[in-house]
Amino acid sequence: MIAITGAAGFIGSNLAHRMSAAGRDLVLVDHSPTAAKAINWAGLGRFRFVPMERFRDDLERGEFQGIEAVFHLGACSSTTETDWAFLAENNVGYTQSLWTWCAAAGVPLLYASSAATYGDGSQGFSDRTPPTELKPLNLYGKSKNDFDAWALAEVAAGRPRPPVWAGLKFFNVYGPRETHKGTMASVVWHARRQVLETGEVRLFRSNDPAYPDGGQRRDFVFVEDCVDHMLWLWSNPEASGVYNSGTGTSRTFLDLVHAVFAALGREPRVRFVDMPPELGKQYQNYTRADMTKLRETGYATPATPLEEGVRRALAWPDAPAVAAVG
Repeated sequence: MIAITGAAGFIGSNLAHRMSAAGRDLVLVDHSPTAAKAINWAGLGRFRFVPMERFRDDLERGEFQGIEAVFHLGACSSTTETDWAFLAENNVGYTQSLWTWCAAAGVPLLYASSAATYGDGSQGFSDRTPPTELKPLNLYGKSKNDFDAWALAEVAAGRPRPPVWAGLKFFNVYGPRETHKGTMASVVWHARRQVLETGEVRLFRSNDPAYPDGGQRRDFVFVEDCVDHMLWLWSNPEASGVYNSGTGTSRTFLDLVHAVFAALGREPRVRFVDMPPELGKQYQNYTRADMTKLRETGYATPATPLEEGVRRALAWPDAPAVAAVG
């Protein structure tokens, strides 16, 4: 039995489908899913739904027997959230509770960290950099970094820990089952919607002279690659730690947009618009995951090329529903 929190969300639902296809029984944990999120579970085999608000208490009461692993992907991921007390409990305290339970029960724990922990990238994107040296640009990134620091401190102090544990710093993830995310969805999702509705894609003008318009760069990673990373780390207990989950390659927004147009069979039409001032204060013009640490554990699966990943994402059956989103 596999427990997945955030299971109606983007990465969580893709992991659930992979696990279901492998014949695993599932405990799917989330807030009561909206219709837009519930569709992410269409086609799943047997599973039990547990509200996020109840899951910790149910664990502590011994409601679940035979859990093989907890994949904790539920969190507030809004980079504009300003309520630190909420983030401290929802993103840090909740994860600490699951860590404590998994340590006592001898159950592996894999959880979502974030590339937002790297801040403006001035210190690079190495998962070997101690969290205490990183300076996230927003409170969401701080919450993820705070838990990474706490987990590593627990291990360093020799206190109880799960038998297998890994925090994954997800970079710019895209793929199927992200329709529900709305404004927080990937650039691939937004580009597809804009092309189908207007025939063009709008990109932000650069706010840094080192990057031309559309030349801002990201490590765009296909969601199935992230699932591969999680499953590899789960099966390799000696590799426990904090890891990047990206491709190791940085591509421009124009590269991505041209891939979207190609997948849709359209000629590229791009219009540049000014970046909102508030966004500019915390905007990353460049990200590229250093994947060396994961590769050194023996993980050898090549990253999905951007053009192939975009083609696979846009071929997903939810494309018509996305086109109708206003």
